[in-house]
Parts: sequence; C-alpha cells; structure tokens
Amino acid sequence: MKNYWRLAHLICCFLFCCIIHGQDLTSSTWGKRLQLTAQDSSFHLKFGFRFQTLYAGELNTQTDDYADQLLIRRSRLKFDGWAYDPSVVYKVELAISNRDHRSGQINESGNTANLVLDAAIKWSFAKDWQLWFGQTKLPGNRERVISSQNLQFVDRSLVNARFTLDRDKGIQLRHKNKMGNMVINQAFAFSLGEGRNIIVDNPKGGYQITGRLEFLPFGSFTGKGDYFGSDLLREASPKLSIGITGDANYSSVRSRGNLGSFNTDANGAYVSNDLTTFIADMMFKYNGISAASEFATRSTGKSNNGFGTGSGFVFQAGYLLPSNWEFAGRYTIIDGSSNSTISDMSEFTFGISRYIVGHSLKVQSDISFQDIPSGDNLMVFRIQTEVAL
Repeated sequence: MKNYWRLAHLICCFLFCCIIHGQDLTSSTWGKRLQLTAQDSSFHLKFGFRFQTLYAGELNTQTDDYADQLLIRRSRLKFDGWAYDPSVVYKVELAISNRDHRSGQINESGNTANLVLDAAIKWSFAKDWQLWFGQTKLPGNRERVISSQNLQFVDRSLVNARFTLDRDKGIQLRHKNKMGNMVINQAFAFSLGEGRNIIVDNPKGGYQITGRLEFLPFGSFTGKGDYFGSDLLREASPKLSIGITGDANYSSVRSRGNLGSFNTDANGAYVSNDLTTFIADMMFKYNGISAASEFATRSTGKSNNGFGTGSGFVFQAGYLLPSNWEFAGRYTIIDGSSNSTISDMSEFTFGISRYIVGHSLKVQSDISFQDIPSGDNLMVFRIQTEVAL
C-alpha cells in the first residue's frame, strides 16, 4: 500500500514542477483543471484532483437505532489529453480514498488496492468515429456514465447500485450521426465481462457484448448537458435524450456481471451463468428544469442462485433557482427475482444542492426513506461537499 501512496505523491510532485515551469497559473480557472502542452505540440495534458467529504446518518425506524459516519467518500486523480496527435486521446483516473478502492477486497484483483478506475486510449480515426481500447466505463446506464462529480443528488440511485454495468477492459466502437435535427449516438463494446483490475485468467472463458443507442430529437444539449445532472446551463429550448442499452455477459462468475462477489461451489470452483441486461433511460432539460429516469432488468440463462437478477425503476426531477440553489426529488423501486441476491425495496429521496462553481464546488444534502419488506425500514440523511479542480 505504501508503494501506491509513494507513486501518487511522485506524480503530483512531477506535475506541480512541470506546471510551475511551463504554465502561467494566474490564467487557470477553477473547475477546468491544470493544463500543459509540450513546446513541440507532441502532447497535451490536463490534470485535476477532486474529493468528496460525506456525513451519513441512518435511523432504523423500527428500533430507533441511529448510526452515522463521516468519511472521504471519493478522492480522485484525473489525467487526460492527447498524445502525439490530437486524434489520439488518453484518459487515466485513479481512486485513492479507502472507500474508493476497497483495499484487499478480492483474491481476483491480487488482494491489493483497486486503484485504477480508467486507463484508456480513444482514437478518432474518421469523422464522427472513435475506437476506444483499455479499461473504462461500458456504454450502460446513463446514471453510471455520468461522473460521480456531476450528480444531482449526493449519490447515484439504488437502480444503478443493483444493475449498472460499470467498468471493464476491452474495446469500444462509437459513432455519431444526424438525421435532420436529431442526433443519433451509437456505441458497441466487446469486453472480458469480469470487471476492472482483475489479474487472474478469465475464469470461465466468457465475454461480454454491449450495444447502446441514443436519440436526441431536438439536437445536442448545451455543453454535453445530457451527461451531467441538473440544468446548470439553463437550456434555452427543450432538450431530450433517450437511451437504450442491451448487454450479454456470457459465463459470468460474478453475481452482477462486472460487479459483485465471485460465485464458487463447495470445492471452490467458479460457478458461471449467462446474464442478460436491458436498460432504458432518458434525460430532459429546459430553463432550469431537469428530469431523468432509468429502467433496468437483468435475467439469467440458468438458476438465479447466487446472481443478482430482477428489475428496477428510478425517476428524478429538479428545478434550479437563479440563485443556483436546487430542489430535487427522486423515487426508486427495486424488484428482485426469486432466489436473487437483490432484495425488494423502494426509496423516496428529497435533495437540496447549492452550486458555487457548478459541479466543481458545491454542497449537497438529501434525506431518504427506504421501505424494505424483508427488513427494517430506514431513514437516511446525507450531506456532502464536492471540491474539484
């Protein structure tokens, strides 16, 4: 573990020295990260850091027991830019908080800190075409692809927690085209299907195939607003994005495909299953009003035992006042299948946010009521600060 911290320290020191000698710091703007371009234009680098400080309290409404905690929810180092030619883009993101990387979580990642979130190269080989290679987010549900920095609430919904595809290693092909005013985005991914930073051989030899289509009938959002929460840019005309994702994870040995525990039998051998996931989502924004929704369902080819199957639905909406205070509400329902590792529950959430410098400097708070048929109901209160250079 000490080696990881030494590496992060050396990287920060190196970048600081480079910036001091090659960049006018007075021209930098909060939230846009520090930028450096080689004198011979052979590379461009953007470096940033961010962290979230979270207080969370949980009240059991049946027993009146209260538990709380204060922690660094996320702490990230982010690097991206282009290498050799602007058509070759790279992205690296490291998670360095304990809550982020879950040190020693599983044998399959070598019982080491799960630091690397993204490490990918993106090549724009033709107009409106990109080829991605490496480890990054799959083209799954919108809520997951939206950065945790750019959320409308303190954290993502239970639908994302139970059914997201998350990150994996592989290749992705992406394309964008227009039909009149409508923008159509297409994405295809072929990946290993076992999640990020797995170092053992592919346990069952299965792979994962993911396809996604997005339709933007009223044209593109301002500033890629279909991939951040809240209408911070106050769309002057209505904007809508509808996304559909289909995913097949063959011979998966993890309970939720790219996430969850590894399933084994009494002899320690991996138990596999074919998992199929379907996701539909939308994002709407207009003049400070925003609304988003997702539906997800996952099924298996064989028995559900040990796998997270079922369905979930979430809808959220908010209004951003001219003072940059926002009030938002969210409703979530989870329906687990028979013998699934996912349990039935529903949740109502009310949130308040104060955006100081957009999503780069903000304070967010929310309160939720969780109705859990198989257990005690909960009231959850959270308040979080986001600081992102």
